[in-house]
Amino acid sequence: MLLFVWLAAFGLIIGSFLNVCIGRLPRGESVVSPPSRCPNCHSGIQWYDNIPVISYLVLGGRCRSCRTPISARYPATEALTAVAFVVQGVWFHADPIVLASRIVFTAILIVLFGTDLETQRLPNVITYPGIVVGLAFSFWVPPGFVACAIGALSGAAVLWLIRFVWKRATGVDGMGLGDVKMLAMIGAFLGWRQIGVVLFLSSLAGAIVGIALAGFRNKSLQTRLPFGTFLAAAAFVASLVGEPLVRWYLNLY
Repeated sequence: MLLFVWLAAFGLIIGSFLNVCIGRLPRGESVVSPPSRCPNCHSGIQWYDNIPVISYLVLGGRCRSCRTPISARYPATEALTAVAFVVQGVWFHADPIVLASRIVFTAILIVLFGTDLETQRLPNVITYPGIVVGLAFSFWVPPGFVACAIGALSGAAVLWLIRFVWKRATGVDGMGLGDVKMLAMIGAFLGWRQIGVVLFLSSLAGAIVGIALAGFRNKSLQTRLPFGTFLAAAAFVASLVGEPLVRWYLNLY
């Protein structure tokens, strides 16, 4: 129980930092300097106004200085990170190294989810180091370096091929290269067996959301959706139950 409390508190703190990454990385800004400030009046945010979730509630979701509304994305990201860390802890508390790798992986996914949702960008400064970190962890956690190296290569190859074929057939880009790099990063953490799981789950979720938007908001089915958000959600699920899903599927034959 103490581990889960620690993971929740740690998740809130890390979630606050992930908010900075989501807000600054797509603009090419440093996540270290300058310190946190209001985007409207540029007033520095004091430590007591920067307590995850609590400060947002105390301030009523507004800047203390200018009273400009603060995006609900900030407490939502902090709370989501805390919950996601606890969930990983429930699954992997028996193996500290695997748990550490899943915590890092989850943090990367949350940043990419947020940047793609807000800006439809998946920054190279996250995906490229993510591939390296995933491969580094693979020396100590399953499925091992070979499977993860193949996962990184096959993840990139599969999406690049889909992108290439779609563009040749329609003349338009179906997805950005950021998605290609992101799936390579996912493969580096989870291995090649999970590439199919992540693609299936993300494509299914994307199709459901796309049809829902077309039906309820009069959006065209051609409307481009931030596929990285679906990849992130699918990869998180695969990091928990991907292997059981693969075994269940193979046992059908």
